[in-house]
Amino acid sequence: MPLFEEGLVSLSQKLHSKEIKASDLVDEAFTRIHDVDGDVQAFLTLNEEAAREEAKAIDENGSAEDAILSGMPIGIKDNMVTKGLKTTCASHILENYDPLYDATVVEKVKAQKAITIGKLNMDEFAMGSSTETSSFAITKNPWDLERVPGGSSGGSAAAVAAGEVLFALGTDTGGSIRQPSAFCGVVGMKPTYGRVSRYGLVAFASSLDQAGPITRTVEDNAYLLETISGLDRHDSTSADLAVPHYAAALTGDIKGLRVAVPKEYLGEGIDELVKANIRAAIKQLESLGAVVDEVSLPHSKYAVPAYYIIASSEASANLARFDGVRYGVRAETNDLIDMYNKSRSEGFGDEVKRRIMLGTFALSSGYYDAYYKKAQQVRTLIKQDFEKVFKDHDIIVGPTTPTTAFKIGENIDDPLTMYANDLLTIPVNLAGIPAISLPCGLADGLPVGLQMIGRPFGEETLYRAAHAYEQTAGFTLTPAKGAMNK
Repeated sequence: MPLFEEGLVSLSQKLHSKEIKASDLVDEAFTRIHDVDGDVQAFLTLNEEAAREEAKAIDENGSAEDAILSGMPIGIKDNMVTKGLKTTCASHILENYDPLYDATVVEKVKAQKAITIGKLNMDEFAMGSSTETSSFAITKNPWDLERVPGGSSGGSAAAVAAGEVLFALGTDTGGSIRQPSAFCGVVGMKPTYGRVSRYGLVAFASSLDQAGPITRTVEDNAYLLETISGLDRHDSTSADLAVPHYAAALTGDIKGLRVAVPKEYLGEGIDELVKANIRAAIKQLESLGAVVDEVSLPHSKYAVPAYYIIASSEASANLARFDGVRYGVRAETNDLIDMYNKSRSEGFGDEVKRRIMLGTFALSSGYYDAYYKKAQQVRTLIKQDFEKVFKDHDIIVGPTTPTTAFKIGENIDDPLTMYANDLLTIPVNLAGIPAISLPCGLADGLPVGLQMIGRPFGEETLYRAAHAYEQTAGFTLTPAKGAMNK
């Protein structure tokens, strides 16, 4: 059995008992990458020489018993800065950027002696839902190489699903961890805003972005989130709250758990096979002792337009720094203003330009109140909808995505259809609350994602419910075709 089909706890125990070596794990990662990544194209940059040196040092010197991530191969989404390892955000404008420091989340996994295998592909500057807007490659879904892996963390989800790494870090601005996790049949957690430091994460939308873990199992996810969470003096938005031992919450007991199912999440626009899998998952939760009620989140239908105004406005401000002066691509010209224009025109792709223009318009004089202010008011109403439901319920359950993975090229020329793919994930980011996606079955041979949404800083409850479901659902999702048959 491939080592990556085992869980983190099992592998860590074998490593400490010297049944396996860190070098074995790293060898497996690179062997798998060399075998399948020519098809999947999850990685943009590999860290092979340094990774093998780190593994050798762990084999020679050992590591602390409580360092559960020690020796474990991990992939990093390419919008998290990594010292000495190129960080591009999948954009030509940063194609040669070599950071001088590590993002806080990268520091934290390195402190545990996890081994960075490489940087993972993504939609350019995390703007997209399919990883098709990357300037360098289109990542393929390991379940079907003709389909997208989702986005923007498509490289992260595909690498885990294809067995190239044990787990990966992604980011979620409007569903960019959960949606690709659903499409690729893996587990992805979007933490509460502030639970994980954003320092060293190249900003897209500062009030929405959150880093989080993508793994094969709920238990592995819990360990990885615990590692990367916590207060950071470099990030004023990080929460000064104790980080729970999330794995301790995995008791399997959810008797009496109050589960809300929004009628809007199983209504028009949701694929019938997706609905069938979600209803079966809800019945499974009921069989475990959960109490299920139908509820309403009436303002969720306004989430997509509100999100794209807010996110694009913040992107317009954040991406102003990429001007060809300090770092990144610089156009050759003798005129300063012309250099700004050409550098940005040549460096940014179409989707990034589209969102910069939309955001600049929404923030402009005469339109700010009509668009940006109104979107923020809608955001408040969406947050209040969640607060009302959580007065009487512990978690909210529904599908992660309206459909399974769509074909490459099918929606890329239709921005409105692409934006609608985030219909069920965006409200969570607007409210700043946590949510996890985990596989709950297949529809026409493709994974379906079950989304569980929790109260602010309620990740423990989400892990408890997700793990109980995972352990009793009675299936294990493994890609049956595509790159995985090699």
